[in-house]
Amino acid sequence: MLSRFRRDQCGLAGVEFALLAPVMILLYYGLVELTLGMMAERRASHAASVVADLVSQSASTTSSEMTDIFSVGVAILRPFPSAPLRMRVSSIKNNSNVNTVVWSRGYGQSGRTAGSSATLPAGLLASGESIIMAEVTYTYDSPVHQVLPNAKVFSDTFYLRPRKSVEVTCPTC
Repeated sequence: MLSRFRRDQCGLAGVEFALLAPVMILLYYGLVELTLGMMAERRASHAASVVADLVSQSASTTSSEMTDIFSVGVAILRPFPSAPLRMRVSSIKNNSNVNTVVWSRGYGQSGRTAGSSATLPAGLLASGESIIMAEVTYTYDSPVHQVLPNAKVFSDTFYLRPRKSVEVTCPTC
């Protein structure tokens, strides 16, 4: 009786499917979630890069221009929600080997305090030089919650030198 049961192949495909389907479904959801998470991280990083690039292209900017530039960063993030996006652009100048914030403007967060010191990578600025620093933080919360049940926080910082002047000014920031 037992040998006849072992030779019977009826229902074997159903058993194999029942064993493999949960693993394959979890693998599929995992790939989807990881891909979406990577896309969100790349888009947030790209948004910070573009925002810094747009600011560094002009000799002067205004508060309303900064609002428009931040809206470009938000557009880059689409189709991901922009509510968890935090961006900050700061102009930092080295005065006698002290990195000082000249002006700063934030989206979804406050800017840095003008006159405060800023920590930059060693050797980035010589005395009298300035730089545009763009910071981004994005909290990605997966819509599926199968493989990534908790929100992931991505952050990046970009440093760009002003292109048309020694320093980018912002009288209204």
